[in-house]
Amino acid sequence: MNGKTQYFRDTWAEIDLDALYKNVKTIRDGLPRETKLFAAVKANAYGHGDFQIAQEALKAGAHGLVVALLDEALALRQKGIDAPILVLGLIRPTDASVAARHHISVPAFQMDWLKEASQAMESGDPPLKVHIKCDTGMGRIGLKNEKELKEIEHYINNNDSFELEGIFTHFATADQSEENYYLQQLGAFKKLVSSLETPPEYVHAANSAGALCHNDSMFNAVRVGIAIYGLSTSQERPPHIKGKQVFSLHTAIVHVKKIQPGECIGYGAGYQAKKEEWIATIPVGYADGWLRMLEGQRVIADGHRANIVGRICMDQTMIKLPHYMPVGTKVTLIGGQGSDEFITVEEIAEKLQTINYEVTCTINFRVPRLYKRGSRLLGVDNKLLSEDE
Repeated sequence: MNGKTQYFRDTWAEIDLDALYKNVKTIRDGLPRETKLFAAVKANAYGHGDFQIAQEALKAGAHGLVVALLDEALALRQKGIDAPILVLGLIRPTDASVAARHHISVPAFQMDWLKEASQAMESGDPPLKVHIKCDTGMGRIGLKNEKELKEIEHYINNNDSFELEGIFTHFATADQSEENYYLQQLGAFKKLVSSLETPPEYVHAANSAGALCHNDSMFNAVRVGIAIYGLSTSQERPPHIKGKQVFSLHTAIVHVKKIQPGECIGYGAGYQAKKEEWIATIPVGYADGWLRMLEGQRVIADGHRANIVGRICMDQTMIKLPHYMPVGTKVTLIGGQGSDEFITVEEIAEKLQTINYEVTCTINFRVPRLYKRGSRLLGVDNKLLSEDE
């Protein structure tokens, strides 16, 4: 590794950019030609790395990006991303000028917010591009009725500080087989959109599940997140497009020992050997987001199944090997090694009694992300190597 991409631990995540590109392109090709695809790269691209994912998604046909925070949008701008970016969460009205100067779009749905934001705009600022957020049943943020919408629209259209660029909502149950609540939200949003004096450039409602499972929710833009990472939107309503998992997690054996019957492993002596066993230590733990609830979870060591034994520690985990393996042997926690064994993000989520989103988001900054195209390393932790390196 050169100085730009150096890291000093034997635990890493691999991000398959070929898979990401193919997932985005497949989804893009399956949409109506006039429908714009916004790729969701919030939360560090669901733990995959915002800059590299943003670049690859745009290259594959995404029109723009969505994030949760103004800080996330600014970080992308500072790294050279110039595509449309929409912040989904409410920003402080006092930061309106910052968003406007960096051509970052933001949601609006409160009259007091608009008035304060207008006052915060500085001379020479371009108009702040806003998307009116409608709460049609998610219960988070957004306006709820036509009266509020007309007041907000009138204020925006008659104030030089703003440009009405979009209107949107978010479905609560698009990934569920029962459709009544989804249809209720869709109907409410269509009614709000129809009450606008002039429809804005972007009208969007569909998330991944909406875009892949409900053709009636397309409008002229969609926001696709979990699906571009090759992860399932729902076990209850699987999409018609199945992508390839982009994220994998690996480590390497740092110590191997043979233990005798009756010997114990880990805090609380939680595991006791019943016979002679080979135990390996791997340098990953709950401080990396490899959580204690994963005790007993299978991993793949040199193509063979192995199981976690004892309690997962803050920085280390012990596994029971099927036979002796040397220090340095690759161990895969998520993903595969070319054998029949493969560990999906969904498998880890099921073990943790949560959803796949939380798994990749939880693997934190201590674990370097290695970006690969085929077997070629392109960068580490959002530091891009040139194509010639």
